Amino acid sequence: MATRFSTQESREPTPASPIGATPLHKRRFGADLAYQRGFGNEFESEAVPGALPRGNNPQRAPLGLYSEQINTTSFTAGRGRSRLTYVFRLRPSAANGRYVRRDAGLVRTAPTGLEHVPTQMRWNAFEIPSKPQNFSEGLTTLCANGDVHLQTGIAVHVYLANQSMTDSAFATNDGELLILPQLGGISIFTELGVLDVEPGELALIPRGCRFRVELAGDKARGYVCENYGAPMGLPELGPLGTSGLAKAIDFQAPVAAFEDTTGPFQLIQKFSGCLWVCELEYSPLDVVAWRGSSTPYKFNMDNFIAMGSVSRDHPDPSIFTALTSLSHPVLGANVDLLILPPRWFVGDDTFRPAPFHRNAGTEFSAVIYGAHESKSSGTYPGGAVLHNAFVPHGPDVAIFEKGSTSGAAPHKIEGSLMFALETRFPLRTTEFALNAPELQHDYPNVWQGFTKSFPRM
Repeated sequence: MATRFSTQESREPTPASPIGATPLHKRRFGADLAYQRGFGNEFESEAVPGALPRGNNPQRAPLGLYSEQINTTSFTAGRGRSRLTYVFRLRPSAANGRYVRRDAGLVRTAPTGLEHVPTQMRWNAFEIPSKPQNFSEGLTTLCANGDVHLQTGIAVHVYLANQSMTDSAFATNDGELLILPQLGGISIFTELGVLDVEPGELALIPRGCRFRVELAGDKARGYVCENYGAPMGLPELGPLGTSGLAKAIDFQAPVAAFEDTTGPFQLIQKFSGCLWVCELEYSPLDVVAWRGSSTPYKFNMDNFIAMGSVSRDHPDPSIFTALTSLSHPVLGANVDLLILPPRWFVGDDTFRPAPFHRNAGTEFSAVIYGAHESKSSGTYPGGAVLHNAFVPHGPDVAIFEKGSTSGAAPHKIEGSLMFALETRFPLRTTEFALNAPELQHDYPNVWQGFTKSFPRM
């Protein structure tokens, strides 16, 4: 049978919309998809009218479906933080069968045995290999911190893919996944529906959620933050009031979609740092209807409302926080996602680039498109920058001179989009990252051209 996609955003009895076979090339990227808006909402959706019962666990679910509860937070989490979803599927997940261990490739999980590096680190754009590999096969870890067994910390990966996942699905039981495409659009077919995500957008996949990734073009590259800690949520706005940063209404959750297809299929699970696979005779993406608050999302980073000074001085980078995984009220978050979009600088008598600084938090940053605000060259889309805790960094010589001598007229940063991951724990780099040909061994030299201009006494 063909994949079925629901195009409805409510419980109104709109007919399901079969759109042919599963692969992305059978439909136009971004077409025939609808989304539900909001973050942390109690959503509901059905791909076939009548598939969603009024109760969560009826004695017999409609249409011969099986009711299954998926909890991504503890049972006793507060109402504002609780995340769970009831799904109604063709077969229960428990029928998957036995898993066998498989090689983890270049995926690594904290705690790792590699060192924290107290040197500024930067990589050129990561090359996509010529050998065929899909999203799960091209997942490559750059750095990690914390301990997955204690549910603290993160891992930062890149994905380097040149083909779609066709007969497999992937899930990580170790943490939720924040996916940020940089090159090429991707279609993420999750258990709860489909997200088409382009560079400039992000996707957030709940811990344990099964999905596959299909490419809109012939290759794709991007970044993945695997969050072992508390699920990401919207930061509190405090004195900002009710507006600013990322708005809940701009997040988009999928509507129900399912596959009723026969195999063979592989279900790949990342669990406790290892990769496991089981063989199936059907697609595991077989949820016909669902309701709940643990859902995938997409977010267009152009919708981020940047804040800044309108008088003088340079605010802290926390003003760019779009999502946060809470950890410690003083030492900092398990991880924050910062978005640095096009925006105006208007500070009077202010050095407008980011100043030199040493922070308690660790910063991993990357450029989606355009140029780095504090570097005149060498930071490229598709690459990465890592500054561990208390590692000094800031503008290079050319940016410092420009920022020190430019006039006070307002100017706008245009044609550039960056993100940063701020975490309270130092990040350990992987063997791949330390030996990658993309590593710029001379990166610390960008600060060697500064001279002392203080007058001799």
